[in-house]
Amino acid sequence: MSQKVILFLSALIVWSLFNWVPDPAHLLVGIFAAGMVALLLGDLVVERPHLLAHPRRYFYFFFQYIPVFLWEVLKANIDVARRVIHPNLPIHPGIVKVKTSLRSDIAITLLANSITLTPGTMSVDVDKDQAILYIHWIDVRSRDIGEASRIIVERFEKILRTIFEEGTGNEER
Repeated sequence: MSQKVILFLSALIVWSLFNWVPDPAHLLVGIFAAGMVALLLGDLVVERPHLLAHPRRYFYFFFQYIPVFLWEVLKANIDVARRVIHPNLPIHPGIVKVKTSLRSDIAITLLANSITLTPGTMSVDVDKDQAILYIHWIDVRSRDIGEASRIIVERFEKILRTIFEEGTGNEER
């Protein structure tokens, strides 16, 4: 199945879940919207569409990545709230360089977005060629690239590698 068909079906399912009104007009609008998404973005979203056929990847996304992401967001929210409520808590803002072993565009993008959506950190730039992300951090604990990478990146990187980059034995399609 081509990546545009997969994206079309995914967009139509999401449309149906969020906007379902059981009449033909709404269904036609959903088909049109999903078609436009697939037509305009089909080549940008998925580099290797055959990987979407492996349910194990969905399992890791929903049952490992999402809980870890939500836990990290909760911890970061509490930390930032404490810094606001108790202004005596030190902050040392700065931009740090972190390294990632991820290689696929979608994995690096999701990593950068995960960091940005976690309060107290924000992805500023990505150098894909050298696998480096520049992160604004509200409380820089280390400027060492290895230590900063361990603190900021490692928690998401292992799961994202499993979802987007590890083999299933069928990569050569």
